[in-house]
Amino acid sequence: MAETALQKEQSNGLAQTEVSRGVTVTPPVDILETEDELLLFADLPGVSQDDVDIRFENGELTLHARRSAAPGNREAWLFENETGDYFRAFRISEQVDAGRIWAELKNGVLTLHLPKVEAAKPRKITVKGG
Repeated sequence: MAETALQKEQSNGLAQTEVSRGVTVTPPVDILETEDELLLFADLPGVSQDDVDIRFENGELTLHARRSAAPGNREAWLFENETGDYFRAFRISEQVDAGRIWAELKNGVLTLHLPKVEAAKPRKITVKGG
């Protein structure tokens, strides 16, 4: 396998280059915000839940995943999803409750739930008359 550069997104918007072996893919993601949480959806075709590593530390969320070669001795006709590593890193500006983060992987889509801490949730203030 040839060496390739792995791009790690940093909080200042610049990329830090790291050297890796094999192919590294930047999976497409969608991030949505609700009152209670941030939701991250990442396309990880061909990845099993055992091959996903998610970490949240000091406001940085990192996603690593590995897609293995198709099992068996089959002749390849077309491969559009490459075998190799997936990598993304995000700086999360919202206050996230790290102890309540959870994820699920279904049909090649990773859904990551990042619950907000109570202090970061919007609150309606009642106005009293006098």
